Amino acid sequence: MLKILNLIICFLFILKSDAQISIKDSVSRLPISYASISFGNGNGIVADDNGLFIFTERIYPDIDSLFISALGYKKIAISSKKLSSQLFLKQQVSELDEVFIRVTLDKAKNKKYKTESLKPYLDDDYYRCWLPTIESEIAVFFPNEDDKLKRISKVKFPFALESKDWINRKRSNKEKKSFSTLFKVNIYLNNNGKPGKNLNTKTIVFKATEKNGDYFELDIVRQNILMPDNGIFISLQVLGYTDKNGKLLPNKKYKEIKGRNGIIKIPTNFRPLLPFTDKIEGQRTFVKRVFINGNNWQTFKQDNGFKSSLLKKGLNNYGIGVDLQVFKD
Repeated sequence: MLKILNLIICFLFILKSDAQISIKDSVSRLPISYASISFGNGNGIVADDNGLFIFTERIYPDIDSLFISALGYKKIAISSKKLSSQLFLKQQVSELDEVFIRVTLDKAKNKKYKTESLKPYLDDDYYRCWLPTIESEIAVFFPNEDDKLKRISKVKFPFALESKDWINRKRSNKEKKSFSTLFKVNIYLNNNGKPGKNLNTKTIVFKATEKNGDYFELDIVRQNILMPDNGIFISLQVLGYTDKNGKLLPNKKYKEIKGRNGIIKIPTNFRPLLPFTDKIEGQRTFVKRVFINGNNWQTFKQDNGFKSSLLKKGLNNYGIGVDLQVFKD
C-alpha cells in the first residue's frame, strides 16, 4: 500500500513539474498554432500546431512569469504560479490599410501577368552558413524595382546539406545527414528600412528535410501579397525538429555543458544550415532574437554587435529567391 501511495505521489509531482498547457482563442475556443512563449533572460519555446506546450519547472525553477504571443493576437503575461491547463488570447483588431491591399488585388484579379524569377544563392560550404537557432529570425529585404503591379507567388529558401562523413561534406553525391525541421515564414512591410507590420493572412509554416535538396520552394500565391512601392521583407524562423508526421517535437533552446565555472548554456543549432552570400549588394539581411533584446530587428553587419565569422568573410546576406507575378498594363 505504501509503495502504491509513493507511486501516486511521484506521478502527481511529474504532472505538476511538466504541465501541458493549451493556448486557445478567447472567443472560438479553438487552439492557436505555433504561439511563442518567452520567459526568463532570453529563454523561450514554441507551441505546436495544436497550441500545446510543456512548461518544465524542473528545468526552469526560478521562472516567475511567462509572456505569450501569436500572430493576430494581443500579448499576455502570466505568473508561472498561476498557470492553468488552458490560456486564452484575445484577437488583435486588424488595421485599415489591409483594405487597400484587398482592393488592389481585386483590380489585378483578371489581369494577365508574366513571371519573373530571382534565383536563390546556393552554397554547401559549412563555413559559409548561418547555424539557425529557435530564438533567431532572419528577414531579407526585396526592393521594388519599378511601378508595375506585382504579386509574390513563390519563395525559395536555400539550404546547405551536410554529408554524414565530415571529409565528404562538400561532395554532393554522398549520403546526407537526415533531419525534419519545421520553419515559420513571415512577410513584413518596410517600415523605415526595417521589417514592420506582418502581412500574413494566416500562419505560414513548412517542413523541410534533406530530401528537398538545396532549396525549399514555398508557394504563397494564395496569401495574395502584393509588392509594396517601398519593397518588402521575407523572413524565416526555425520552430524545431518534427517527428516523421511533421508534428513539432519538444525542443530545447540550449544545450547545457559542464565547464570550469559551472554549467554553460550553448544555443542549440538546428539543421539544415542557411548559406550566406557576398553576391548581393548592400545590407539586406536583418536578424532579431525572438526572446532577447526586446525582440528588435538589427541589420546583420559588422558594427552592430554581431560576433560572426560570416561577416569577417564579407558574407552579409541570406540569398532567398522569389517568383513574382508581374501584371501587364
